[in-house]
This record gives sequence, structure tokens and C-alpha cells, in this order.
Amino acid sequence: MMVAFLLLVLVAVALGIIGAAADGLGYLLAIGIVVFIAAVAFITVRGTRRVRRRPVR
Repeated sequence: MMVAFLLLVLVAVALGIIGAAADGLGYLLAIGIVVFIAAVAFITVRGTRRVRRRPVR
């Protein structure tokens, strides 16, 4: 779970750096931003589904 999140963030950062540094590859920066947003959404959705309270006995 956390490995997938970290991998997505790493890919997003790499694409962002390449897109910002290389001339004419701004679309890679945009793809990196989209991947980062998807990673944050992924971890948010997975995190909220795990929080379940046990009934008090």
C-alpha cells in the first residue's frame, strides 16, 4: 500500500523534474502533477476506508 504511494510520488517527481528542465517537454511536468494528485487521492481514499471503529462492548 505505502510502497505504491511512494512509487507514484517518485514517478511524479521524476516526470516533473524532467518536464521542467527539458525545453519543450512541459507536458511531462503536467503529467507529473496529475500523477502526484492521483497518488494523494489514492492514499486519501485508502486511508479513510481503513478507519473503522470497533463497537464498544
